Amino acid sequence: MLIFVLMAKTTNYQKHASTNPLQRFLIDNFYRELIRTIKPLKAKKILDVGCGEGFTLIKLRHAKIGEKLEGVDNSDEALALGKKVNPKLDIKKGNIYKLPYKDSSFDLLICTEVLEHLEDPGRALRELKRVSSKYVLLSVPNEPFFMIASFLKRGRDHPEHKNHWTAYSFKKFLRMNGLKISVARHPFPWTMVLVRK
Repeated sequence: MLIFVLMAKTTNYQKHASTNPLQRFLIDNFYRELIRTIKPLKAKKILDVGCGEGFTLIKLRHAKIGEKLEGVDNSDEALALGKKVNPKLDIKKGNIYKLPYKDSSFDLLICTEVLEHLEDPGRALRELKRVSSKYVLLSVPNEPFFMIASFLKRGRDHPEHKNHWTAYSFKKFLRMNGLKISVARHPFPWTMVLVRK
């Protein structure tokens, strides 16, 4: 019963578990681009910040990427659901502004669909840089495309989004925060960027 209660509460779960063909196409394309971007890095230790229920970690495991995969999230509901659905995942509670890891603990940090929800995304980036030894992969909704899709679906913008970036403005934001862009991809309707410290 708990799993069904949690499913109703987590929009990330609904997005990933959707049977809508268009939604499935978009999510599958997003993960194809993510895998294509990070596989050549041969990262051994990977941390997914804002891991939700662990969908990205599962995709990495299936693609045989990384030897040590961990995830942190601040949502008790998402973590509980992730542990129910995938009990072997190494996911735990964490705060993006104060990650429970030493400097340079991971070869690669992944942070997808998180920064647009934050009051202080620059502070979060500084913490991601601190914990990464080299790379960070980030994704955010690509505006105005995501907002238009949200209006068509809900009749309004996504209520939890505090930040809205175009692909250009997001890359500019990353550079202003001292990151070097290695790869930029645009799996509709998102912007995905691999950066180096």
